[in-house]
Amino acid sequence: MSKPITFVTGNAKKLEEVIAILGATFPRQLIAKKIDLPELQGEIDDIARKKCQEASRQVRGPVLVEDTALCFNGMKGLPGPYIKWFLDKLGPEGLWQMLHGFEDYSAEAVCTFAFSEGEGEEVHLFYGRTPGTIVSPRGPRDFGWDPCFQPEGYTETYAEMLKAEKNKISHRFRSVDLFREFILKQKT
Repeated sequence: MSKPITFVTGNAKKLEEVIAILGATFPRQLIAKKIDLPELQGEIDDIARKKCQEASRQVRGPVLVEDTALCFNGMKGLPGPYIKWFLDKLGPEGLWQMLHGFEDYSAEAVCTFAFSEGEGEEVHLFYGRTPGTIVSPRGPRDFGWDPCFQPEGYTETYAEMLKAEKNKISHRFRSVDLFREFILKQKT
């Protein structure tokens, strides 16, 4: 029997979303653990890879880490992987206001999951991308920047969507789905 995979997060909503996306037939046990990982700087894939390596060193077993970026096209990809800090200081309203003066309000939500079977093992990266637009915040304010991100082809923000609908199209869904496919192929 495979060891449980430790999903490194202290965010209950994120854990809930990932478990819902993986579904009841996912063949591995997923447990959550909050670990203080260093806040790294760099490109999205480098950050995810280094976070995964450090998590696997601390957990001494299979780990899954996530790094999320919100890339404003008008700002050439910023705030990108630093969105957590911008959101913390500005809130969803401030993120939208940052783009005042820019003609381009389009954005891309990027989720990168990094998985390793353990310390010293290969790190596998799974990217999910969803294009959209930064809008004046609408909907509940209980999950990050969801109120100000409206996915392309929709009239609702992530925050206004039913969770089941969001989980079918989100950047996180796309990334977790690739991870799930990877794990299922390992079983065959």
